[in-house]
Amino acid sequence: MKQIYCKPITLGILSTLVLFSCKPETKTTNEVKKYSETTSSYQILKDQPKDISTPEHMVWVKGKTFVQGAKSRDQMAMSREKPSHKVSVDGFFIDITEVTNAQFQTFVDATQYITVAERPIDWDVMKLELPEGTAKPADSLLLPGSLIFNKYIDKVATMNNYAQWWIWKVGANWKHPHGPDSSIAGKADYPVVHIAYEDALAYCKWANRRLPTEAEWEAAAQGTSSDAIFTWGNDAKRLDEHANTWQGEFPVKNIPADGFQFIAPVKSYPPNTIGVYNMLGNVWEITSDLFNVNYYKDLDNVTPIINPKGPNKGYNPENPYQQEHVIKGGSFLCHASYCASFRISARMGMSPDSASDHTGFRTVATVQMLETKL
Repeated sequence: MKQIYCKPITLGILSTLVLFSCKPETKTTNEVKKYSETTSSYQILKDQPKDISTPEHMVWVKGKTFVQGAKSRDQMAMSREKPSHKVSVDGFFIDITEVTNAQFQTFVDATQYITVAERPIDWDVMKLELPEGTAKPADSLLLPGSLIFNKYIDKVATMNNYAQWWIWKVGANWKHPHGPDSSIAGKADYPVVHIAYEDALAYCKWANRRLPTEAEWEAAAQGTSSDAIFTWGNDAKRLDEHANTWQGEFPVKNIPADGFQFIAPVKSYPPNTIGVYNMLGNVWEITSDLFNVNYYKDLDNVTPIINPKGPNKGYNPENPYQQEHVIKGGSFLCHASYCASFRISARMGMSPDSASDHTGFRTVATVQMLETKL
């Protein structure tokens, strides 16, 4: 079956006004400068300091050097994952699960924070980030809301138009994941969704955490490995045992062979070798890196890159009007015939206004952050 490598999952209302079709990858003009952070004298922090306790619901990721990006034996790897390259990261703590509804509720109760999906939309502000002459959408589309997957779609005209299976739902947000008539009652241990980049940053600031870099995310996903395709190793046949993804025919028929038809509670699948859960499948996870389709091609790949933080400028030809951030891990909607992003190296861009019912996040803490807090 032909794979369509595209961007089917991360458009907010602003981006939706710009992009109406999902296109195959194309060659693009290089828009970033050579980037690397290398030094032969730098000694990465490997082991957890004895005087720093592990925060609740987190685990230590040992500092190491590993292969980031596409693995040579990965037949699903996309060009934006290539070439693979060695990176070194200092040790850090990472959440063992995505941030849950219960954890986000505690944050909102403490701060009265209002997420992007819950806020009124200001057209005068929005149009500044759109191509000149973009028509103002109907007032009904400018009400607070978010993107949800259309569970009731039974056929598609073409796989190149993802608008067929996405719906802009007024009233959809983290408290009402499928619209105003839905709720998260009884779902305290589910990943919080409909989270935009700004929302994740606000939570991190409150919790004395930050988003992982893409390299840190991959280091955690690798566990004790350094060159694996999946969090459990290299055997694709074990996917249903270890990740919540789409089985059947995408996007019209989903067979819950892995135990769940759509989103699942955290810890529904075995953790990786260091005790981190659900880094592949279930929900996409936001990182701090800007998304640039040329980034890996522009790296100085002679020596391992130390603690990379991504490119200085984002670039996605499918969404040239916004600076997107990298999201990792795929979601319950990923299928081998479509996005195939249930792999450690898989990466897509998420526009800053985006929120949807299959995007969440997890956080990290460094030794320096915890020492400062003491």
